[in-house]
Amino acid sequence: MPRRPSAVSAVTSPHTIAVHQVVQMLLGLKREEDRAAMLLKAGISQALLESDLSRVTQAQFARLMAALMRHHRDEFWGLGSKPLPLGTFASGCRMLVGQRNLGDALRAGLRYYHALLPDFVPRLVVQSGVAYLRVSAKPDLNPRQVYAVRVFLFLSYGVMCWLAARRIPVDEVVYQDSETARRSDASRLFQASIRLSEREWGFRFDAKWLELPVVQNLESVEEFLHLAPACLLVKYRDQASLTERIRRLLRRYLTEEMPSLEDISHMLATTPQTLRRRLHREGQGYQMIKDALRRDVAVEFLTQTELPLLEVAAKVGFSEASTFHRAFKGWTGLTPGAYRQAHNEPVEDLGLVTSVSADSV
Repeated sequence: MPRRPSAVSAVTSPHTIAVHQVVQMLLGLKREEDRAAMLLKAGISQALLESDLSRVTQAQFARLMAALMRHHRDEFWGLGSKPLPLGTFASGCRMLVGQRNLGDALRAGLRYYHALLPDFVPRLVVQSGVAYLRVSAKPDLNPRQVYAVRVFLFLSYGVMCWLAARRIPVDEVVYQDSETARRSDASRLFQASIRLSEREWGFRFDAKWLELPVVQNLESVEEFLHLAPACLLVKYRDQASLTERIRRLLRRYLTEEMPSLEDISHMLATTPQTLRRRLHREGQGYQMIKDALRRDVAVEFLTQTELPLLEVAAKVGFSEASTFHRAFKGWTGLTPGAYRQAHNEPVEDLGLVTSVSADSV
């Protein structure tokens, strides 16, 4: 199938999403033919699911969200012990825009979902100037229900940011087990470090943000609902975070030797020690940022252009195709050629890839 021509950004490149998230989203499907059908609708090749290291694009992930909601008639994609009726998210958002500030909206939203979610209980705890959105769950949750908890946290955070029309800085994300934390994109999505806990999930932030006014209204909520939840993947990413600033700086050097940590420190008028410390608070490391940028730009070129592999290699800083092949396989579990082939499969037309109507959200 011919690939649509697309210009790859010279300034920045979209983040990709771990295929582990796709695997988790499919847990609500019992039949193999249903899994295959959902992957086809999203344009995701089964070959990508065979490697834990693989990545998918944001457009593919958005299509999968929409397809699964339509299939299950459930806003939690069949993950919970009972379905979350379609329209729940839309009704909740329309109710929240009538609240005075973010604290009132968050408490109202948690009360609203408390009656609808039998598998876990979300609460807002405020103590010593720290707000904690804490989720307590039954001790015997299965993997599907555990992923539902994580989805709830992510969507709650996205809606918070939307209500205030700005990103709310998160100080810490709490997860139950180290394996989930290791494979999750939570540290990057929340731009905060992850702490392990035996009994709960959640995220902490400065309680002062609860006083922010709710700036959305009944008109803006309808526009939001036509894009959510897919838009929450990227809309409130903190472009001013240190991780994103470094990523934008490094994008300029992809075709040549990358600057060292010391070079980047000098560009940002700070010390290497301070840079490491600040990156650690965001759950990142300098080498992680470099590898993720090269990987995401390579994925962008492989899936959106027809450039020969050798030219793609050169554009992400590799002078030899063999070196690029080894690196890319280390990042994604597939060779560049196999990855491109996996993305050549036809996609069933679902309309706009990031559009989810208010009736289906």
